[in-house]
Formats: sequence, structure tokens, C-alpha cells
Amino acid sequence: MRHLILIMALLFNLSALDWPNDYEEALVDAKKENKDIYLFIGSEYCKYCEKFEKEVLSQDEVIQRLKKSYVLIYLSRDIDDIPEEFETTPVPRHYFLTKDGKVILTTIGGRSVEGFYDLLDEVKETKEL
Repeated sequence: MRHLILIMALLFNLSALDWPNDYEEALVDAKKENKDIYLFIGSEYCKYCEKFEKEVLSQDEVIQRLKKSYVLIYLSRDIDDIPEEFETTPVPRHYFLTKDGKVILTTIGGRSVEGFYDLLDEVKETKEL
């Protein structure tokens, strides 16, 4: 039993992200805060997810920019219950959603900070169309 608890604790701590992981709660928060949603789907065993988290999503400037416009949520395909409407392979996977959960833009792969900023600009342009 003790080993099981240690394994579970390890699994929950593999991701560098300490973001909420409840999609329904994110929808409620997005409506309350009048923000869109950035849903990052990753895996605890994905070296590209880990690299993206460490090199991009750990940057204070990136997080501040995201939090201005988005409710943030991280779902691990290994641990979390992910709603059926979201694909979980390949990862890393990025969903930009309206406060009502409609997809604005989705894409896959890791990026540099500059590349992620370009993606945020693309999302903004797509939403304005």
C-alpha cells in the first residue's frame, strides 16, 4: 500500500504545471471572468511536453500574458478525465476555447517562447474573423 501511495504521488508531481485540471470548473471560471480558455493537454511521459512546460510555460511573462485573456487548464492524458470532444494524441496539444467551450483554434507540438507568442497572435486573429 505504501508503494502505491508513493507511485501516485510521483505521478501527480511529474508535470511542472500546477494548473487546475477540472474542465467543467474552467468553463464556470471563464464565464465568470469573461475570458477564453487555454487547455494544454500533455502526458507525464512526453519529453516534448516537459520541454515546452519548462522552456515556455514556466516563464512568468508568458503566464502573465496568458492569464490576461485565458483561464488556464492542464489535463494529462495519463491521469485526468478528458472530455470526449478533445483529442489526446499526439501531445503536446493546445486548445484555445471560448468561454462557452467552442474551439477557436487547436494545434499540436512544442514551441519556443516567440513561437508561442506567434500562436497567441494567431488565436486572436482567428477569433476576430
